[in-house]
Amino acid sequence: MTQETFRDTVFSLKNEMYRFAKRFVMSSDEAEDVVQDLMMKFWQKKEELAQFGNLKSYALKAVRNECLNRLKHHEVKTGFADMQLHRSELYSMEVNNLKEHIIGFINELPEKQKAVIHLKDVEEYEVSEIAEMLEMEENAVRVNLMRARQKVKDQISQLMSYEQRQISR
Repeated sequence: MTQETFRDTVFSLKNEMYRFAKRFVMSSDEAEDVVQDLMMKFWQKKEELAQFGNLKSYALKAVRNECLNRLKHHEVKTGFADMQLHRSELYSMEVNNLKEHIIGFINELPEKQKAVIHLKDVEEYEVSEIAEMLEMEENAVRVNLMRARQKVKDQISQLMSYEQRQISR
């Protein structure tokens, strides 16, 4: 694979990889590090990349695995309690607009639901592609997507009813 081919095929996926990584690690710097590390690995394995049928699917799988490895390493390094406290602080921050609330609600979802809702509703992948990327059955993707959307919808409803009570007082 030439440098030009690599740039046109693999490097062109960097923005999608970044957005997907940021959903997992919740840090712009960490997401950039994930993408940069994976680009280096992909470049080192550039001749082997042609073997993979769907390069986009392979790249997003690699992002997911790298993020999960980093999160696991971070939990071991800093302790699970510290990480949970940090996440709680992030989620409990006051935000003023609905978009930020929705992003917060999505970030609170379990990892599978978070990944599925991001790939479907943000990246606009088909269910079959998501199933391949996350190594899940298509039906499991649909179920996780339905549950994720329902949880976000319920949280938005709670937020709206709370805000209405605050306004009425």
